[in-house]
Amino acid sequence: MIAAGKSVIMVSSELPEALGMADRIYVMNEGKIKGVLNKEDATQEKIMHLALVG
Repeated sequence: MIAAGKSVIMVSSELPEALGMADRIYVMNEGKIKGVLNKEDATQEKIMHLALVG
């Protein structure tokens, strides 16, 4: 799909699912983007830190 210029937006509160499927993770809290992580840099700890501290 990337080669065709298309993408998929997935919404999930399940960290293992997000880490396993996403190439880029946008972390949101209270309707605001708190951070963006690339697949190579994303861990459950980093996601939770962004979600709670931002």
